[in-house]
Amino acid sequence: MTPVILFSLTVHEYSHGKMALLLGDNTAQRLGRLSFNPIRHLDILGVLFFYFVGFGWAKPVPVDWRNFENPRKDMMYVAMAGPLSNLAMAVVCSFFIRLISPADHEMIFVVLTYGVFINVALAIFNMLPMYPLDGSSVIKGMVSHNVAEKLTRLDRFGAVLILGVFLLDQFAHTGILGKVIGLPINYSVLFLTQEQFPIIQQVLMATFSR
Repeated sequence: MTPVILFSLTVHEYSHGKMALLLGDNTAQRLGRLSFNPIRHLDILGVLFFYFVGFGWAKPVPVDWRNFENPRKDMMYVAMAGPLSNLAMAVVCSFFIRLISPADHEMIFVVLTYGVFINVALAIFNMLPMYPLDGSSVIKGMVSHNVAEKLTRLDRFGAVLILGVFLLDQFAHTGILGKVIGLPINYSVLFLTQEQFPIIQQVLMATFSR
């Protein structure tokens, strides 16, 4: 699972940097972050969270909004690029997963299963509308300037709130995160994989029950 996680996070962060470059900001490129090398994007704590909590993150790609012609809108496009790249990878994996036989290509099927699930989870989780997740910038780009400023003032609470939910789920077994995004993830994977979904569920249950 580790290679799939690292690759998915790498593509996610690369997409942020590439979109920023297309819109006029070369900060990520100058700092060597416009790369498919996972080491350049690796955040050890984020990877550990993937294994012990179920969700994690990579090192955010630096973006300088002052280089954008329309900072709020352009930041929205940069933010959307990450989750959309994960969604695209999930679609590609789901296409191939429906073409192969799990019995004849077990290892490939398992890798593709991880590819669908991890990328769907990353896309949905990152679109939650709270800082520092991508959904926060997307929401700010869709509302008026005054509303966006008010939302920005709440950003300092976002990371603490997300971490608090993670810890509550892990140690108090509250299941808050699962209740918020579990159903969208489940239905998205079902939609993408169709008749292979029952087998995918078995693979994922076997993985996360270890």
